[in-house]
Amino acid sequence: MSLRTITTGIAAVATLTAAAGVGYVVGTGSDGDDRPPTGPPIALANADLVATASCEELLDSYVDRALGQVGPYGWGGDLPVFAMESGDAGSSDAMSSGVERSAAATSRSTSGASGTNVQEVGVDESDVVKVSGSLLLRMRDGQLLAYDVSGDEPSLLSTTRLDDARGNDWVGDPGGELVLVGGRAVVIGSSGDGLSTTITTVDLADPTAPSVVDATTVRGRASAVRLHGDVVRVVLNNGLPELDFSHPDGTFGEIRSRLRNRSLVRDTTLADWLPTVAGQPLVACEDVAVPEDEDLPLGTTTVLAVDPAAPTTRTSTAVATDSDTAYFSTDRFYLAAAAPGWGPWTDCFDCRWAGSTATGTTPLFAFALDGMDATYVASGEVEGTIADRWSMDAVGGSLRVAVGPSSETGNFNSVLTLREEGADLVEAGRVDDLGVGEEITSVRWFDDLAIVVTFRQTDPLYAVDLTDPDSPALLGELKIPGFSEYLHPLGEQRLIGVGQDASLQGVTRGAQAALFDVTDLTSPRQVDVVRYPANSLAGAGTDPRQFTWLPEQRVALTVVSQGWTGTTGWVSVLSLDDGSMTNRMVEVEHGTDVADVRLVPLASGKVALVTGDDVSFFTV
Repeated sequence: MSLRTITTGIAAVATLTAAAGVGYVVGTGSDGDDRPPTGPPIALANADLVATASCEELLDSYVDRALGQVGPYGWGGDLPVFAMESGDAGSSDAMSSGVERSAAATSRSTSGASGTNVQEVGVDESDVVKVSGSLLLRMRDGQLLAYDVSGDEPSLLSTTRLDDARGNDWVGDPGGELVLVGGRAVVIGSSGDGLSTTITTVDLADPTAPSVVDATTVRGRASAVRLHGDVVRVVLNNGLPELDFSHPDGTFGEIRSRLRNRSLVRDTTLADWLPTVAGQPLVACEDVAVPEDEDLPLGTTTVLAVDPAAPTTRTSTAVATDSDTAYFSTDRFYLAAAAPGWGPWTDCFDCRWAGSTATGTTPLFAFALDGMDATYVASGEVEGTIADRWSMDAVGGSLRVAVGPSSETGNFNSVLTLREEGADLVEAGRVDDLGVGEEITSVRWFDDLAIVVTFRQTDPLYAVDLTDPDSPALLGELKIPGFSEYLHPLGEQRLIGVGQDASLQGVTRGAQAALFDVTDLTSPRQVDVVRYPANSLAGAGTDPRQFTWLPEQRVALTVVSQGWTGTTGWVSVLSLDDGSMTNRMVEVEHGTDVADVRLVPLASGKVALVTGDDVSFFTV
């Protein structure tokens, strides 16, 4: 149950310097093949990640690990994988009643200046809609649409076709997401098969006539996009290569098929394992760190940094494992090395189901962010599972993690605090026995507080005091039917949870929004609840960007949908007054377009409603 740290290896903290230079293509090997150029090996903080001495050694490390995963049917060893098609293998916040309140508080703000509801203050995230002053941008069907929102009604200024940002056909993605910085939009689009990513930089000096200044397609799937200052970071995932595997046709056929498939793996090149541009590896060999733990999912996770002002200047750092569970703070990037999730896809980055761990423990790798560089600084390991990026948070040099049970834990959830000691992430404190026999459904972090919701039949909401990271403490808990999938602070005394209503037996009945009083964290209370129609879903449960908090009006806006063969989407207008909520439902959209409904606060005080085919002002 304790954090295991790996203390062997190099004692001093050294740096992992990202490759700098112009362009994605870093060159070829001395004999003209597709290998990145070799150079002095990176110095790593400890032995959790090791640097290879050459491109040949790096390739050997991939092949050696891969041979144990290939059999007569291809990837998956000796068992046939009937459901796996080409490309799937790699995706894988006083006083109250005389009770002194804890110093912990829910006052941390979560608003994003670009109009997106973000996880971390100061770190913007990609979305289908962005705003800057009177300019609103949206992606729709592979087009970048610019609107002037300064008048009585939004006015379309321009439409720019981006043929390489049409989105992922697998999930009905209407065509890319973007970030907005320095008068330029950086658009990230997925290929139809979900295996390639195109990064397009568009100059908006004249929003009536935008111009594309760069468009580069990378073989690799984007799983997260973040904006730190003027630097855009894209996390790219490359799983197991697509190879033309044989399949057996009899007893002896299995032997022949296995031998041929192993030969195909031996013949792979670095271009099969690393993200590439025009067939050439994107990241240099010396900037790929290899985990010592061979049980980690095989593949490559790359952090690519892009300067929109000079889009051909890019840096990259990679770890030779495939994982979707990545969290960015303002100055750190944490990678939780868990296998990519196999749950249903959604139409946005960061919105997939959580990964899993085969060994019961989850390795963590920490990188310091400075300008364009990402430097490996520390690592460690936690027993248990990390559900998603919302399960991690960093404040004041402390990493806080909510973990679920695994084969190496008891049947309960925990909150851990960790700190960097030299090159190691070491456990500073922990709280166990949260939701025994239950699953974490949502977590919200504040400077000195964690709110954790678990569920099986009822919804226990736990308040954990993190004022002293070395001695976290459970302050109080609340058990009610249903559960919250997304939590949002409404100042220092209120918290709203959006999720599912459920019977006392744990059967879900439809979406709900619950208002909590957290004035006394030793005794949190549900003070009001709004229940939506049967079999409805709250969009913020999987995509928090479908939740908007308007603090001046004391109004929360959230998208609710109902139906499968025919879907109706509403905006739920939740007005708060003296500890109660009133709800007004406004029908706004139908079908798959419901997933892209956004409610964007504008500098003018108005709210823009973005639906499938329209941008309008929404009456709150």
